[in-house]
Amino acid sequence: MRVLIVDDDIQLLRALRINLTARGHTVLTAADGRTALRAEAELRPDVVVLDLGLPDLDGTDVIAELRTFTQVPIIVLSARTDSTDKVHALDRGADDYVTKPFGVEELTARLRAAVRRATAVAGSHDEEPLEAGDLTIDLAAKMVCRDGQQVRLTPTEWSILELLARNHGKLVSRRDLLHHIWGPSERKETSYLRVYLGQLRHKLEADPARPRHLITEAGMGYRFRV
Repeated sequence: MRVLIVDDDIQLLRALRINLTARGHTVLTAADGRTALRAEAELRPDVVVLDLGLPDLDGTDVIAELRTFTQVPIIVLSARTDSTDKVHALDRGADDYVTKPFGVEELTARLRAAVRRATAVAGSHDEEPLEAGDLTIDLAAKMVCRDGQQVRLTPTEWSILELLARNHGKLVSRRDLLHHIWGPSERKETSYLRVYLGQLRHKLEADPARPRHLITEAGMGYRFRV
């Protein structure tokens, strides 16, 4: 796995390089946002680990710029613990958020999960696209179109949509969604799901405030309605 780490803390970069290299990963580094953007465009890492407090650009602006040309998984690694910062980063296109201090084992598990979501390939069996109003969800090709135009989703957005679409008409609990996205480790940040579902509705629903397809079942979970 090729990991691009973006942080201006030289000691942290050195520590992560040592630890991730020891686990068999190739580590690329950048100390500021502009260098990170060039590195992503030129070196094409499998995943980006990004600090929000960079010397030249705010990390959320780097996320937004990355999302104009790549769907690479982005994991925010930040000392900012306020939920507003987390939601803002996710809203700009981040796939996960890890607060400092952190454990290397947890980070590597998040890295594996993010890359797995981004690179998972549907089985070779034929699978008919799912039609839902003006949406066409091609699960085999991992692509969704609205009114015939492809809609670009982040890996995490696709992971959520895929699970809901494969279970269309059925209730999918918040716990099952969290497990599907981040693995078996217990997570309590259900607010993340609300952010991602809000992003999906803005991209896929004609009226995000009155969704036809991505339905919230209060206190239980979510349902995809064809």
